[in-house]
Amino acid sequence: MEADAAKLIGAGLASIALAGAGVGIGHIFGNYLSGALRNPAAAQGQFANLLLGFALAEATGLFGLVIALIILFVF
Repeated sequence: MEADAAKLIGAGLASIALAGAGVGIGHIFGNYLSGALRNPAAAQGQFANLLLGFALAEATGLFGLVIALIILFVF
């Protein structure tokens, strides 16, 4: 296998983290909305947890993107 083909395969595998981040963010917001509709009074108290979960899920996706770009352009 040529080195260029291996780089592209590795970057594609590292990009799978972006799909996982999208699923995670959708899951986080969906559960928050479900909980807020069941108990609207408690929704404001859980908003900080919502933002923390969003930030952590998004960071995971961004780390995957950075790894993919490093594989493509550095090695």
